[in-house]
Order: sequence, then structure tokens, then C-alpha cells
Amino acid sequence: MPGMIVNDVDADLRERASAVIPGGMWGHQRAAVLPAGYPQYFAGGEGARVTDVNGNSYIDFMCAWGPIVLGHRYRAVEEAGVAQVLAGDCLDGPTRHTVELAELLVQTVAHADWAMLQKNGTDATTACVTIARAATGRRKVLVARGAYHGAVPWCTPSLAGVTAEDRAHLLHFDYNDPESLRAAAREAGGDLAAVLVSAFRHDLAIPQEAPDPEFARAAREICDEAGAVLILDDVRAGFRLHMGGSWEGTGVRPDLTAFSKAIANGWPLAAVTGSEWLREAAGKVFVTGSFWYTGAAMAAAVVTIRELARIDGPALMRRAGERFRAGLAEQAARHGFELRQTGPASMPLVQFADDPEAKLGERFCQEALRRGVYLHHKHNMFICCAHTDAVIDDALAATDDAMKALAQGR
Repeated sequence: MPGMIVNDVDADLRERASAVIPGGMWGHQRAAVLPAGYPQYFAGGEGARVTDVNGNSYIDFMCAWGPIVLGHRYRAVEEAGVAQVLAGDCLDGPTRHTVELAELLVQTVAHADWAMLQKNGTDATTACVTIARAATGRRKVLVARGAYHGAVPWCTPSLAGVTAEDRAHLLHFDYNDPESLRAAAREAGGDLAAVLVSAFRHDLAIPQEAPDPEFARAAREICDEAGAVLILDDVRAGFRLHMGGSWEGTGVRPDLTAFSKAIANGWPLAAVTGSEWLREAAGKVFVTGSFWYTGAAMAAAVVTIRELARIDGPALMRRAGERFRAGLAEQAARHGFELRQTGPASMPLVQFADDPEAKLGERFCQEALRRGVYLHHKHNMFICCAHTDAVIDDALAATDDAMKALAQGR
């Protein structure tokens, strides 16, 4: 449990950052968008726990916002990555791990005939769209309203610095609504290049939705009829829900998939996997980056994927998430609250009923944080393989106390 702050290193770092970093911090890890009291800076992690720069330890239910899938500092992964760093990471060309990882991805991902590697999820989704347009010679891409596909002008959720031209060829549909999807396809007409879908609906602060098989089949049919590309954005969910790809449960396979986050257990990497008919186009587009070929993250990814397959990581995370979800539901009912828990058990979103502005959710997260559990009130959370029964039970002991404090404060 976090204790008394003797020397507030976090506050000092925030003050120093305010002078040299616009807004003090950028992007999704900016603590200013979290409830008051959340740390901004961290010192380390181990298994299912993280430690902030003030020395406070937390059971981590954000897992670096998705990348940590086996657990922080998973030994075999770290050894593989560090060994390549010591041998040389950024060289005049890629290491052998590039080929080994591409082979492993083709063996693991159900639809994959080839693979390309990048650094961030946005790199991967952008490469997918570029390949689809190169293959079809068309421009229009269908995306779901409210979906997040990255942080560059064509897809960023912020309109600051974005022009209408950046989004000129995006058309929108409602996730899980086949008729809405068909209407967008009709609007695109003969200029349809791709349909881009998330693994499940994980828009910020709204109930999450699994992909409906009818919707998935409609997306596949539309692409097949039009000669367009079905792209699965599996950046957030890839290798957490299913080793072969997160849409395997729908019975529908994409033509291209974008992976990142959990692919290398925290080492910076992304990947695109594709079907044979897109190989030529993928070989023609110019997508690259100075650090896209570094070997350490690829070495880490090879171990990560093999370990996830060996221990059946998706099943472990699902069971841990179900244990956490059941415990929270029981606690809420006992303390007089109604919870709305949505999304996959391994990627849960926890909301309070009749809490449209998430004020109750904020207070609950603050109470949990004081008791050493790091949660999020609006974003889906992440279970990792280090969330053992004992860790989940420790977390539930803290959240029960947090629920009690919340009830007493009403």
C-alpha cells in the first residue's frame, strides 16, 4: 500500500517537465487525464506490479496500457532482448531475428502468409491502409465511428492540426451494425479500398462490444464482392484473446492484420501480417523507419509469442479476468453498487451504473490506488499472465476496502 511521501520525486519531475515538455506530458500516458493522486513517473515493474518514483507499489491493471502480457521483466524475454542489445541493436541492416519472427508470425496467425515489422501500432495500421490502397488502386476506407486506430492525421481522435483533406477518403459506419456498414460501402462505390475494423468495440468510456458474427460476415462479404481489403486492427487485443488473431472466434479472417502492444512484452515493436494476394503490393509500398530494423525487440517478440503459446496465455488471462470480474461484482452488490462490466474478461472495462460522468468511477479508482491497486475509470484495463490467483485475491481485498470507503462516503 502506498505510504507517506517524504520526498515527492514525482511532483519535482512534473514541475521540471512543465518547463521543457508542452503541457507537462503528451498522449495517453499523461496523468493529468487520470483521477487526482495518480503518479506520473515510474521507477520499475516486476510481474503484476509497478513501482512509482516515490517508492509506492501497485498491482497493475493497465500493464503499460497493453504491452505487458507475460508480466513486467519476464526473465526469458528480457534475456533475449538484452543479449541482442549487448551484441548490437541498431545496425546497418536487420538481425536474424527479423526472419525468425516473420516465420513465427506466419506459423501463428491464422490468415498470415507473410509479415512486415514496424515500431508502433499507428505504423502498422497506416501500413495496412497504404498496402490496401496500393493493391486496389482505390482510395476510400471504411472505419467505425469513435474507433481508435492511431495517432496520425488520418486517424487521430484529436482534430488539432488536422485538415479536412487528411480525412477526405474516410467513410464511417457503426460497429456491429451490418446495414450501416453496407450503406458506407455503397457510398464508397467503386472507390472502396478497405474496411478497417477493431478486434472488438473498445471506444473510450462506453460499454465494450464483442464483434457480432453477422457483422463480421458482412464485412468479409463486402470486401469479397468489391475486391477490397478487410483490415483487422488487432493492435490492442492481439495475442491476448487468441493466438491466431482476435477475430478467430467470429469465423471470419481478415486480409491484413495490424499488431503491436503485447507482441514483445514491452519491447517496442509492431507487425503487419497479410494474405498471399497482397504480397506484391506490400513489396511495392515504401514504409520504413530508422529504428524499424533493430533486433532486440524482435528477439523479445520471438520469446514472447512462443511463451504465450506454451502456457496458453490467452486462457490464463481470461481465467484471471473472470476471477477479478466476479469478485468486483460480488463486492459491488454487497456494498450497494451496480457495476457494468464489459469487454473481454482479459481486457475489462469497469463502470458504475448511473455514473455518466464517471465521477463515482474516479472516486473508486482513487480509493483503490490508495490501497495499492492501479485501475482506470474510463479505458479498458489489461490482465497479464502474472495476475495469478494470489495476485487477483490481493487486489480484490484492496478493492473491497475501496468499495466500503466509497459506500461510507455516499
